[in-house]
Order: sequence, then structure tokens, then C-alpha cells
Amino acid sequence: MIFLFAINPVSGGNDKTSWEEGIRNHFADTPHVIHLFHLNGKTDDTTIRQQIEEHKPDRVVAVGGDGTIKLVATALLNTTIPLGVLPAGSANGMARELGIPPDVEGSLALLTDGVPRATDIISINEGDICLHLSDIGLNAQLVRYYERNNLRGKLGYLRGVVKVLHKRRLMRISITVGDECVQRVAFMVVLANARMYGTGAVINPEGNPFDGQFEVVIFRRLSFWEIIKLFWRYRPFDPRKIEIYPATSVTIETHRRAYFQVDGEYRGRITTLKAEVKPGAVQILVPEEK
Repeated sequence: MIFLFAINPVSGGNDKTSWEEGIRNHFADTPHVIHLFHLNGKTDDTTIRQQIEEHKPDRVVAVGGDGTIKLVATALLNTTIPLGVLPAGSANGMARELGIPPDVEGSLALLTDGVPRATDIISINEGDICLHLSDIGLNAQLVRYYERNNLRGKLGYLRGVVKVLHKRRLMRISITVGDECVQRVAFMVVLANARMYGTGAVINPEGNPFDGQFEVVIFRRLSFWEIIKLFWRYRPFDPRKIEIYPATSVTIETHRRAYFQVDGEYRGRITTLKAEVKPGAVQILVPEEK
């Protein structure tokens, strides 16, 4: 088989030398062919497609975090080429969700031993996709602060939480799911194609990226300690303070512009969000079900 590795050298603020060495050592005595290339954050969409066209791989592997996975998955949408994942980012939320081993050897073994599984995506505003979790409001504001201050690791998240808590604001929102429209005042609304954030905080217990739907999670009440539990001590929110709506499509409108992020990447401030599920749009290598 031919493996193509897309390596994000800055994902998670970690040096990827050990991952590259692990890839080369793992495949050194095998008949498989490997090609490695680095992403640069500027021409990645074009570069990934050019590499796929040039090498015609049997499997394309994202080496990085959730943003890297999403970038490579976008190039593989509606193709038969499976996506492999080496979780070399900081949080690695989607890799955790899919049961991909966090270590170099374990995740490398999955590239040959794993099975491709048709995985849903969420199409957002007809120009973006979400594999994992997107949201408007408080967490998106945290992502913005985290990116702008070039923070990494747990301490970075904690500093961001403290900063964002001082500026948190309720949003007046209108949410239409199917034939139902609800008006709410909330701190955050999440489009969840999975169960948990990369921190391990379970915000959507019934989430399943293979079930042909996603969930709209509305956070109506928050406190300082609940935020700390979510982002620092890795505990779920009190379920009595959230609402969860299963959906195949949703329209969200906010009274004022709200912070918005997709799979851990800040997208700006918006007043309207339209999303719909695309069932089984990308094949991802996951552990074989027992």
C-alpha cells in the first residue's frame, strides 16, 4: 500500500520529530511505500490535493490535532480513500472520540490493522465542515483568546478561561430544528458530532459520529466552577442546565454577533449559522469493533 502523511509541524506546539522517526521506523521493513510532507498553514488545501494527485495513495494520514484532521478530511470528502490519524496535537478530541491510540506505535499500527468506517460531517454555512465540535459563544471566545495569545497546554487553557469569564455575555438566540423553533438566552450553543471536547469533558453523552445526525447543545446556565470543571478538571456539565436537540439540520440566529469556532479554529463573529449533516461523507480508519 501507499501511505501519504500530511504532517502539521506546529500542531499542539509539539516537535514532530519523534512522530516522523516513528513513521519511518514502523514502515522500514515492510513492503509499504510512504511519502511525508509538511503543512505550512498557507497553501495546505492546494498542497494536499497535489500530493494526492501525484502519489495516488491508498491511505492519507493526518499527523496533528483536530484542525489537521479536518484539513485532510476535506480533501478526501466523497472519495474512497480512507483517512488515518496520528494524534500529534494538543487536545486530539476527534482521535479520542474514535478510539485511536494516543501513542506513536499504537496509532501507527491502526493504519494497517484498522478498518475504514463511513463517518458523518456537519456542513456549515455551505462553505465549511465540522467533524468534531463547533460552537458559538463562550468556548469560541476562549478559542479566539487561545489562538491570539499563542497559548499551549493546560496552563494556556486555564489562563484563557479566567480571561473569558470576565467578559462572558448571554446571547439571545433563535434555534430552528426541523419544524420546531425555540427562543433562548444562553452562554453557548454547540453543534456536536461527538461526545466530548479534547479535554475529555462529556457535553453530549449520546453523540455518535456514525449515526447520520448531530446534536444541538444549548448551555443556558454556567458558573465559574462549572467552567473550571469542564476545561480544567475535565468533568461534564450538570445535565439539568443544558438542552440537547438531535438534528439533521439547524438554523441559529443571534441578536448580536457571536464568537464562532469550528473544530478548535476560530472563524470570527456571526449572526446566522446554518448547518446540515452529511452522513458517511468521509472514511476514517478506526479500531475494529469487537
